[in-house]
Amino acid sequence: MNQSDSERIRSVIEGVGFEMTDREEEASLIGIVACSVRQKAIDKVYSKIHKWNQWKKERDLVTFVSGCILPADEEKFLKLFDLLFRMNQLRELPDMLRQCGMATAFAARNPLDSVNRVDDLTDFWQVNPSYSKSFEAFVPIQNGCDKFCSFCAVPYTRGREVSRSSREIIQEITSLVAKGVKSITLLGQNVNSYGLDRAGEEISFADLLRKIGELGKESDKDFWVYFTSPHPRDMTREVIEVIATYPVLAKQIHLPLQSGDDKLLRRMNRNHDVADYMEVVRDIRELIPQATLFTDIIVGFCGESKEQVERTAEVMLDVQYNMAYIAKYSPRVGARSARWEDDVSNEEKSERLARLTEVLKRTSLLHNESLIGKRMKVLVERVDPRVENAVAARTEGKLPVRVSNVSEEAVGTFMEVEITSASELSLSGNQVHHAILISS
Repeated sequence: MNQSDSERIRSVIEGVGFEMTDREEEASLIGIVACSVRQKAIDKVYSKIHKWNQWKKERDLVTFVSGCILPADEEKFLKLFDLLFRMNQLRELPDMLRQCGMATAFAARNPLDSVNRVDDLTDFWQVNPSYSKSFEAFVPIQNGCDKFCSFCAVPYTRGREVSRSSREIIQEITSLVAKGVKSITLLGQNVNSYGLDRAGEEISFADLLRKIGELGKESDKDFWVYFTSPHPRDMTREVIEVIATYPVLAKQIHLPLQSGDDKLLRRMNRNHDVADYMEVVRDIRELIPQATLFTDIIVGFCGESKEQVERTAEVMLDVQYNMAYIAKYSPRVGARSARWEDDVSNEEKSERLARLTEVLKRTSLLHNESLIGKRMKVLVERVDPRVENAVAARTEGKLPVRVSNVSEEAVGTFMEVEITSASELSLSGNQVHHAILISS
């Protein structure tokens, strides 16, 4: 979501005459799109701005911050950054820059003449993003969250759920497909609650996926569509049926677990139990047996016992995840759990993270080894910096694959690969070259 926001911010900045640089040392304007989900990310913000403010002693530099920011951090950031704005204030950024003495950096015309007005999120979504890759794009469909999980600050930084117009979403995807984009990810804090805030006015998430699936059927282009992140409570069998129906809807599902213990799930205010979660998993295994499953897990949440961690490990073994993003709990000011004692030591959190990581490696390796000798379609994402004449690619299920003896010209294209080896969290393979028979 923050990367998608960055692409729209970049459009506005470039629209008033700035040029992007990859080197911080060359920049006259530097900004951060912050994320308040974890304390570690916010700590990085403070580290960066400290360095940049030191540079100001030697040269002119303007700094800004936006994104997901809690009120407590916002007060501190106001004293450290030159500019702070929320996403619905993006249209004010050019005037803010002028007030900072950067008026000579761009023309005096209205900088947003070329983009739509940005009075609120609805208008913000209409800003044409400067996509960071030619073959991959993120398309926001929803913002905010109404779930109020006790560990999460999103409702306090992003606000309540707001669904984007399905017409605009389909228009953006249609444009991306026409440009040859190969991988499109629908974004939201809770994508599968799409449309619920506009009942009777907007279609459901299943119907949105169905429209995208039909677009794929009618197109002569080859592309995959993903979404992240859903909430298990809102993941219906209908959504899974639609994914199973349309080839363009990628067979990869990210389904956050957070904990495998019912008592802890209640304390987290997840509003579902393990049985509910496993019913969704069974639907996925039944209707899309080839799908890969990813998840999010928190270790060391307030009051978590070692027995509860083992219950999470049991669920992981039952589900057989291909990937799990396991994070140590950190209190976020504003979230309900910030008022509770953070009673699991950092050392214990690290041990629990290592324990669950070992479970993940075991289940992932079993699946990866079953793919050896199989031919799979992959999307080449980049040159592999660690191996000469190799590229990093991903399968439709988002499993990373290193492909040998492939040049950088393959980046951004699909290719067929035969899997030759497997490790715990990745695969290796060779490109399949199809023989051509020419008869005279």
